[in-house]
Amino acid sequence: MVPYFEFHNAVKLLCGELALERIAIELENLGCEKPLMLSDAVLTKIGTLSTVIKAMESEGLEPAAVYSDIPVDSSLAVVNRIAVFYREQGCDSIVAVGGGSVIDTAKGVRLVLSQNKQDILSLSGLDNLVRGRHIPFVVVPTTAGTGSECTGVAVIRNDSNGVKMEFLSPYVEPDIAVIDTRMTQGLPPKATATTGMDALVHAIEACTCQQANPLSSAYGTAAIRMIAENVVAATRNGKDKQARFAMALASTMAGIAFSNSMVGAVHAIGHALGGVCHVPHAVAMTILLPHVMRYNLSHCAEGYARLLPWLVGDEEAMHVPVEKRAQAAIDAVVALARELNAICGIPLTLSEVNVPKDAFAHVAEVAVNDGALIVNPRAADEAQVIEILNAAY
Repeated sequence: MVPYFEFHNAVKLLCGELALERIAIELENLGCEKPLMLSDAVLTKIGTLSTVIKAMESEGLEPAAVYSDIPVDSSLAVVNRIAVFYREQGCDSIVAVGGGSVIDTAKGVRLVLSQNKQDILSLSGLDNLVRGRHIPFVVVPTTAGTGSECTGVAVIRNDSNGVKMEFLSPYVEPDIAVIDTRMTQGLPPKATATTGMDALVHAIEACTCQQANPLSSAYGTAAIRMIAENVVAATRNGKDKQARFAMALASTMAGIAFSNSMVGAVHAIGHALGGVCHVPHAVAMTILLPHVMRYNLSHCAEGYARLLPWLVGDEEAMHVPVEKRAQAAIDAVVALARELNAICGIPLTLSEVNVPKDAFAHVAEVAVNDGALIVNPRAADEAQVIEILNAAY
């Protein structure tokens, strides 16, 4: 057990049926009348954003403004532009409806506004910001993977160098997160599978990184079990409310877990693949997880062995000899990914997503400078990162 740790989760969760209809009263309780709605073009087109707005309007609250042009791979420039828009429209709160890119962008906007800045880049690298001005902030996740609705980190691309930057502060955490199955029922099978694997990575790395602690591991292991038991069902049938709800809760719990411990090499390399090669984050997580686990095995056998019951169930784990449980945990992750691949064709190799091998050196250079690598169970240099990339190819 680590000799000292901290645990923080100040986000109020609204979970279950009619959770969206609670947004209006919660904003009213926060003294808000003019929320800015943030989302993306796809969610606007398919009506997801409209569903949230109608739920708010049914309870008497209309948005003051809507910004729905957040790109899939958002950037610092987008954050700065939205902060200007917020001020111009006289808004007093933020409601973000979307996946990781939308939520992280909204976190960045809140950071700029609360610190009374013009450029988010001036706030980079800080984990000791003062609270600043309170900007009421509600998040409505539309995927069950990022866990960003309960984390103190925003990952935003710097277009000038292609690096995905991490902004760490408890003050980017939302006031309220809304977990409503209406938001994920329309998620396509591939997105359901890869975001589910993303949540699994969060949970596994939170439980096994060097800063893992009893509380983060409690959230993380519970999330692992819920993912293992429900991701296949949610992928096969997107209208399975029970599976969808379980995956949404698991994603949130995994987010709380890693926000209070950390992640590891899967994320360090995944961030680099996203920045350099534009591989979607959840896809990178899906591909890299078993290969990083194999790399870590010599330094993390006990940690992986402890996860086996949560991955395969208590009874099945009992039949595995203790000395083989760590490898069995890796095998379980591989089997799950392959089952999801058989259902909907999610990619399992870097070659399938057209990552060129001549980019590996650049990816490795970026990855070894990612903060997530610091707490990975096993250190890695550029040559070792390239070995992992080759194994994942």
